[in-house]
Amino acid sequence: IIIKSILVFIITFALSGGASYALTTYLYSPESGGPITPVATPPIGGGLNIDPASPRTSECPINGAMFTSAEQKVWESRRPLYIMIENMPEARPQSGLNSADVIYEAVAEGGVSRFGAVYYCGVAARDTIVGPVRSARTHFINLASEYNYPLYTHVGGANCGSSDPKLCNTDKRVQALEQINQYGWGGAKGNDLNQFSMGFPTFWRDYERLGKTVATEHTMYSSTEKLWKYASATRGWTNKTPDGKLDWKDKFVPFSFKDDAKDKGSVGKISSGFWESYHQFDVTWTYDSGKNLYTRQNGGEAHKDRNDDSQLTAKVIIVQFTKELGPLDEHKHMLYEVVGTGKSLVFQDGTVTEATWTKKDRESRTVWTDSKGKKITFNRGKIMIEILPSDNKVEY
Repeated sequence: IIIKSILVFIITFALSGGASYALTTYLYSPESGGPITPVATPPIGGGLNIDPASPRTSECPINGAMFTSAEQKVWESRRPLYIMIENMPEARPQSGLNSADVIYEAVAEGGVSRFGAVYYCGVAARDTIVGPVRSARTHFINLASEYNYPLYTHVGGANCGSSDPKLCNTDKRVQALEQINQYGWGGAKGNDLNQFSMGFPTFWRDYERLGKTVATEHTMYSSTEKLWKYASATRGWTNKTPDGKLDWKDKFVPFSFKDDAKDKGSVGKISSGFWESYHQFDVTWTYDSGKNLYTRQNGGEAHKDRNDDSQLTAKVIIVQFTKELGPLDEHKHMLYEVVGTGKSLVFQDGTVTEATWTKKDRESRTVWTDSKGKKITFNRGKIMIEILPSDNKVEY
């Protein structure tokens, strides 16, 4: 009996060990220990059966695009996701950019641009993989603040780097993680979705998503449904704050929207760069008058979305000129002053409007006005906001 018990124990241990090894091999890459996503994802569309052929009678409050009433029912139970997505050439093509409602692009540091992508209406009917997700930066936080406690999604961020403030190696003006806590976003019940405090299965690493092995910093992904599910189930964040007192739209000021113009302009191409000699981040938007859309090239190549191989498009292109500060510290962190006022160019319907942007404080909505001081009305659809240093040139 003793011998039999020992044999059973050995066999059980071997089987459980083998299962554990197999699971570990499945969930973790051999190189870094980073988790790989399972196939299963949460129910999409908030669990509703959404018919995409239904009449589009509901206006998205973020970009004015029209959706079905079923999709509206989904997004009204949530608050926007604001996700940091990188733009290093090694990370292209990214996943999910073409599904965003609004995208902000600005330099993070060293001439390398990064995206702050807002997801709300456009993914209400389907789960969407997004990434590679990267770290937080101050000017993106200042822009995300316009969405009234959005689910700010990132992987770490610029920070002091020491428990002793006197030993900080990051300029105080760009200590993003400290600012997140200062604004009340952080902590176990906050609206800040930092991968460092969440991990698998909401976030995962995929080393082969681009069809080739890439460095670890270019491999972090998540999905819109996983993020919303985590925020709701774990943090208590839906369309309302966890205490139920504040709906995210209570302080949100939507833009004014319009239908496409009947008469189109002839501004066919928009070209700009962020830093001189960093041409892999140069951007060209080409206007398609037939579709009344702008298609994007990045670094001289068509900018694709890995999810469906579509080229990135937008209905409205806004170039926002801002004061550039930096490099501010040994990490070469940059800061773009998106709070204040400055010049801007607004492209839509094949036309260009010289405009002024104004943002009174961190939580205020950025407002664009024309030469007569009238608020600009935007076309319905994806809005792309390119944030450039004030002395940069845009050719069109």
